[in-house]
Amino acid sequence: MQQAYKYAVFYFLSFSLLLLGSSLLLFENKIGFSVSSVLEYYLGNEDKFLVQKSWSTILKIILPHIFAFGLFFMVVLHFLLFTKHKTSKLFIRLIYAIFFMGFLEMFSPYFIIMGLEFFAYVKLISFISLELLLLYVFWLLLSSIFER
Repeated sequence: MQQAYKYAVFYFLSFSLLLLGSSLLLFENKIGFSVSSVLEYYLGNEDKFLVQKSWSTILKIILPHIFAFGLFFMVVLHFLLFTKHKTSKLFIRLIYAIFFMGFLEMFSPYFIIMGLEFFAYVKLISFISLELLLLYVFWLLLSSIFER
């Protein structure tokens, strides 16, 4: 990797870490990290004056995320092409895993409001897995930046 490219990737990863941190904080603040809080967020709770989410409400939330997630994942994974990991099977597995977890994380609320409460677990697991997978990719990129 060229030195100037290393700086660009490093700064992008720095801001990406801020993005992941803020997404964790927002998820915890808005939804919560328990199955009951996920169900309550999407199915509503009369005692707390929480309205059940509708199909259109969820679509309004995920619509900008579809583009943003896809672009963000593509950029981060594109950076891996400039490392020694581009020829490994790990690279292909990371691509599939990240896009699959992103898909599950975005679309599991639809299954929750359809009455499939099991998808509250899927929502939590996919969110946490996506965050961890991205942190792993960041670590791979950072380690390739600082190796000699």
